Amino acid sequence: MRPGLTSREGMGMGEVVTVVGAGLAGSECALQLASRRIPVRLVEQRPRATTAAHHTSGFAELVCSNSLKSTRHDSAAGLLKEELELMGSPLLALAREASVAAGGALAVDRRLFSEAVTARVAAEPGIEVVREQATSIPDGPTVIAAGPLCSEGLAAALARLVGAQALSFFDAAAPIVDAASIDRDIAFEQSRYDDAPGGDYLNCPMDQRAYETFWHELVSADRVVLKDFESKDLFQACQPVEEVARTGIDTLRHGALKPVGITDPRTGRRPWAVVQLRAENASMTSYNLVGFQTNLTFAEQARVFRLVPGLGRAEFFRYGVMHRNSFVDSPRALDRTFRVPGTRVRLAGQITGTEGYAEAIASGLLAALNTYADLTGAPPVALPETGALGSLVAYATDPRTHPYQPMHVNFGLVPPLPGGRVKKAARYLAYADRGLEDMRSYVVSRPDLFACARQDDHAAV
Repeated sequence: MRPGLTSREGMGMGEVVTVVGAGLAGSECALQLASRRIPVRLVEQRPRATTAAHHTSGFAELVCSNSLKSTRHDSAAGLLKEELELMGSPLLALAREASVAAGGALAVDRRLFSEAVTARVAAEPGIEVVREQATSIPDGPTVIAAGPLCSEGLAAALARLVGAQALSFFDAAAPIVDAASIDRDIAFEQSRYDDAPGGDYLNCPMDQRAYETFWHELVSADRVVLKDFESKDLFQACQPVEEVARTGIDTLRHGALKPVGITDPRTGRRPWAVVQLRAENASMTSYNLVGFQTNLTFAEQARVFRLVPGLGRAEFFRYGVMHRNSFVDSPRALDRTFRVPGTRVRLAGQITGTEGYAEAIASGLLAALNTYADLTGAPPVALPETGALGSLVAYATDPRTHPYQPMHVNFGLVPPLPGGRVKKAARYLAYADRGLEDMRSYVVSRPDLFACARQDDHAAV
């Protein structure tokens, strides 16, 4: 807020909305509200307090992978990005500006992306940034986007507010290695199904002997948490690689290490297994090990992962880490707008159990729209359930969803197509076409929500 201006004078309308947390959801929410001339008080605990997963004080810091997943229209992740663009997401635009090569996915240079979001928020006169730790629920209209690693005080206050037991699961991050330490005589550039030289991934090929040696060492390596995790504690998309491997010797070879579509230029054949590395930054000086979220000790990570051909002398910029994330039982704790019934408090981001970076951005956008609707007397947002975001919201707020586990967008959540069975490729394309058209029609039908945003805030109708 500019010095000397009150919130109402600076923005021209509405109460001040407090947004707790400046991650993906909180940053998107704050920018969306400010673009509609709603004054925002954005509360972020870092750098006064931090978490085991964060490394900077920047906004929208990505603490796991640097990928926002597929951009393909015929994928749920790609459809979600198209929906975000229709709704005018500033964070999606900034992610594209900070993108790095990742084949058909949107991956970002995490430092450049965080710096861009931080600068964008700081430049917004309608947002007052407060660097302090929230330990209670603020008064007035509020969006809690503190993430799954919020402070103990805030988590306890939130648990009392929702009146439901908070759930939890383990989340894990993959290690990052120095590009200069990768043996390029072994690792080769290639995108899956592309035999041409070059590509968006580095591939470390394994023959059967190398793979089986790696597997045996991986499943027997020392872990930080010395217990066998119960399945209810582990979110499928972020399971540690060693836990996945323990389910069978060929599980990784048919999962994260599948060699399908990869040809080793040294042999002209498909390898037995392949470890893929994805660039972490635009300068390609560091790479993360795709699918290698882990709970191994740092010493064991260095020992075991250096068994991968091409990584024998790998230098680690960051080892993989694992931490407990918490989320509320949204189908029983929140209404269809992610509001705690009977209060002026909404939740957004992973604390609602919606899993994924783009999903966090979308939930922050949705929280802003519904909060704006509350303040202006407009009807709440009712996204078409045929879309990626609308179907996820319906799943996450349906009391029949039990037991509730973290979920990302997927076509398994959308209503089926009329008629008989259709092959997967055609079905997914039809889902995407239908969802995008329905979302486009909805955005056009709600100028009270979308046409009111300032043009310089990437609002799109």
